[in-house]
Amino acid sequence: MTYRVEMETRARRDFLKIHPQVRERLADALDDLQASPRPPGAKRMVGRDGYRVRVGDYRVLYAVDDKARVVRVYVIGHRRDVYRKR
Repeated sequence: MTYRVEMETRARRDFLKIHPQVRERLADALDDLQASPRPPGAKRMVGRDGYRVRVGDYRVLYAVDDKARVVRVYVIGHRRDVYRKR
């Protein structure tokens, strides 16, 4: 019962700008979302659709489509910036 993780262009661009050590930890968290799209540390977003996962000082914001079995990552960033509208 695995899900496919898809990253939007903005999330992919932000992911590549992050320091390589942090990027490796984020990649592990994204891999974990394939097996469990709602892990114990995930929180449901308030005021938006989807969930967030905390990885140190960084956040991964994503939505889950259970019918298509897809996890769509739409934002990855530092906690001070990730919730701001761009």
